[in-house]
Amino acid sequence: MHSFIIRTRLVRIMCDSTIKGVRITLIRTIIPPPTPQNPRENDPDSLRERPERTSLLMEDDPARLYRLDGVAHIAGVINDEPERCIRSMRRQQGMRLDDRYVPYLQMAGLYHLARLNDRWFRLDEALVSAFVERWRPETHTFHMPFGECTITLHDVAYQLGLPVDGRYVSGCLSEFHIYIDGGRPPWVWFQELLGVIPPPSQVQKYAVNCSWFQETFGECPEDADDDTVRRYVRAYIMMLLGTQLFADKSGNRIHIRWLPYVARLEELGTYSWGSAALAWLYRCMCRVANRHVVKLAGPLQLLQSWIFWRFPQFRPAGYETFSWPLASRWAGYNPSGSEKGPRVRSWRLRIDRLQSREFIWMPYNSPDVLQVLHPEVLEPRHMAVWRSVTALIYFAVIEWHQIDRVLPQFGGVQAPPRPALNIDYLMSKDGRGGDRWFPSSMPKWHAYWDARHDSVLRFKIVADPGPSHQFLQWWTQFGKRFLAPDIELGDPRSVPIPVEASQRGPGRVPDMDPPDDVPDRRRVERRMGVGTRRSQRQFRWPDHTARSGADHGDDDDDQPGHVGECTHDGGTSTHDGGHGGEWYGTGLGDGADTGDAGPGPGPLGDYFVGVPADDQAEQGGTPGRLQVGLNTLHQMLTELLSGAHLGLSLSPLTNK
Repeated sequence: MHSFIIRTRLVRIMCDSTIKGVRITLIRTIIPPPTPQNPRENDPDSLRERPERTSLLMEDDPARLYRLDGVAHIAGVINDEPERCIRSMRRQQGMRLDDRYVPYLQMAGLYHLARLNDRWFRLDEALVSAFVERWRPETHTFHMPFGECTITLHDVAYQLGLPVDGRYVSGCLSEFHIYIDGGRPPWVWFQELLGVIPPPSQVQKYAVNCSWFQETFGECPEDADDDTVRRYVRAYIMMLLGTQLFADKSGNRIHIRWLPYVARLEELGTYSWGSAALAWLYRCMCRVANRHVVKLAGPLQLLQSWIFWRFPQFRPAGYETFSWPLASRWAGYNPSGSEKGPRVRSWRLRIDRLQSREFIWMPYNSPDVLQVLHPEVLEPRHMAVWRSVTALIYFAVIEWHQIDRVLPQFGGVQAPPRPALNIDYLMSKDGRGGDRWFPSSMPKWHAYWDARHDSVLRFKIVADPGPSHQFLQWWTQFGKRFLAPDIELGDPRSVPIPVEASQRGPGRVPDMDPPDDVPDRRRVERRMGVGTRRSQRQFRWPDHTARSGADHGDDDDDQPGHVGECTHDGGTSTHDGGHGGEWYGTGLGDGADTGDAGPGPGPLGDYFVGVPADDQAEQGGTPGRLQVGLNTLHQMLTELLSGAHLGLSLSPLTNK
């Protein structure tokens, strides 16, 4: 079967030679040179130009390490915006924790999180802003004067009390009746599971206002039967997940993606809520590190508690006692909300002056923590995943757990690290543009999580964990250790490498078999807009735009998959089945082949049934849809090239 490609600055269209009646002449004037045989041949991050990518001895390349400074990272323009302060978008779950909910929450692994929700929490936005400046999406770590550190699955387990081993949290977002065996149209299923349906004024696309949940399910009746209690439990869990772990930048909406999960309350405990929460926190941090983004969402209680536990100098006074989970220690903390800009400057300077001994590599080994520790956290299957280098998955969100760069947090010695995995393209995607079955559209990355126990790192545990002398030499030369201006910093760059670093030995990065990079090769202008309102506009064909009238993708939140509009007549969606926007798993390095994305088991076992990513079975029986698509293609090419005077002619398209 032969094919040809038409490329312009506006569109890339692939046509098959079996479609009769297409004649294109004189196209050489608009076709650029053919793509090299190696699609990564001209990629600056490719293996061919970076032989150290596969070397066992070569440390990370600084050109790769800070590549996003040239795009839109806030650290690259810190002198231009020295008082930039993020805004946290977080809503406290206001529904009462009824004693009748407790057995279900314990079974789901969410009881500790629910107890944590009962205590008020506020974010120190100035402090977190200074840490955002240190967050590097290239490595998913904070770059500090003494080296790298990050939030890991180990921290999630201790801070939030969440299970970290289990099945990935993925599936589809709204088209349950298409992708799920036994699923229902979204709003039909909503009414079946919760016993009521929200009015249209309380619904935005596939998200329901939090205020409606609180008003409708705030108090479970005293005489409620078991079915009624289960409905209230489902609403409580949806609110808990949508506010405490997976809040978006709207701060006031709950997505209905959780319906397939709360439909089977008894199976909720089989999922890795901890890895999904960490994936979402990583994504939110990567987005807000963009100078054009200031709203920060996600599990922010985890972020701030991690800072306080790891950096004793930054802790608020008067919070010496604690219980389980450990993030409850800071309940009631009320940071100042004034003078945020100057406070950001102050925190930045304090971070620049940090020494390695002022960071606690292993805070959870203290006897006080062991006294409140819950034993389920120490199950071997959970502890093993703490040290796994693997994919973190939350529906369309794919992030990478790179603990090989922070071995001292697990009791090891940090040697100069190998090049970090480049997944810039995956990080630019959030599932907009049409629903799909994510385990089938991104199978390679889901397979990494399935094989998480095969990628557990093994390394020597030492009494004094920390960076090695070789690492500090490399870090002094290449790391971005200081962000404050020299006039404020007092130039601590001459501080010698500590003697204890030499006493630890050289350390060794454990053997790994990392996946191939997935770089973002788009223009810098497009990459600068990732995470902003501008990046959320979906691409639509001209006739589709005319029909829809408005672009529904221009939300002010980053939650994956706010796609289409919703109606309540039978729960159907006006989403027309087209895959607008960017598509996952098609030649982007994840090994996906839409032709092989057929039926298969999903994360909920037999409950889910995957379908072809492009709905090929449906298209095969509906030639009319193909004809409409061909006519649209014909019209688009005609309009695109009508004024070019290139001598291009098109004959009418017919489907034969």
